[in-house]
Amino acid sequence: MRPSAAAVRSTLLGPLPLIALFIGAWWLAVVSTRSLIVPTPWQVGAGLVELAREGLLIKHVTSSLYRVLVGYLIAAALAIPLGICMGWFKGIFTAVNPLIQILRPISPIAWIPLAIIWFGVGDFSPMFLIFLSAFFPMVVNATTGAHTIDQQYIRAARNFGVSGLTLFRLVVFPAAVPHIIVGMRVSLGVAWLVLVAAEMIALNSGLGFLIMDSRNAGNRYDLVVAGMVLIGVFGLLLDGLIRRLEGLKEVRWRYGR
Repeated sequence: MRPSAAAVRSTLLGPLPLIALFIGAWWLAVVSTRSLIVPTPWQVGAGLVELAREGLLIKHVTSSLYRVLVGYLIAAALAIPLGICMGWFKGIFTAVNPLIQILRPISPIAWIPLAIIWFGVGDFSPMFLIFLSAFFPMVVNATTGAHTIDQQYIRAARNFGVSGLTLFRLVVFPAAVPHIIVGMRVSLGVAWLVLVAAEMIALNSGLGFLIMDSRNAGNRYDLVVAGMVLIGVFGLLLDGLIRRLEGLKEVRWRYGR
């Protein structure tokens, strides 16, 4: 069922008062303290226009999005099937989980020196770091989703002769999707954190590089904050795309419990 026009308007316009309040408080704080470092919202907006005019906005945004999406999608393609299998098959969980738990607490940032040695200074290093940062939250949540399926769904499906891959496709995967989506959303946030750190250290393009370069080359704090704003905006947009999975008819029944 499609959302009503009123629901769409509420979704789009509902956050605007809080955003306006935040921008107003930001401007008031800068003006009242007469800060020479923290830019006003209008200065940040002017910085974004400057980046767009010079062609740097597209360059940095596309570089970061490319690295995030490639590393993130590879992680999802491997973590989600593995997590479902770990949650459904005890033998796989017993064999794989110890290694997952050993590697999971290691910060992806700690892998930066090795990533540079293995992949050099280029796109592959941040992609590898994003893969690591996104893989573990997704595999853990997919495992939980498959392991905690209400057995009444399984029994009902088997009573109708559903088994094997069909059972996975019609019952196990849809029932695990809410947990998977949570893992995907958490992974996306961590991926952006790691990407910015990687771009600050070992690259010459991307939003992380923009932030660090603007700080070092002339203290352009308007561009520093502009880079931060862009990361937040694109993080919000990508999170919204992931949340749209909740509306798929194959998984909507699980949310109605």
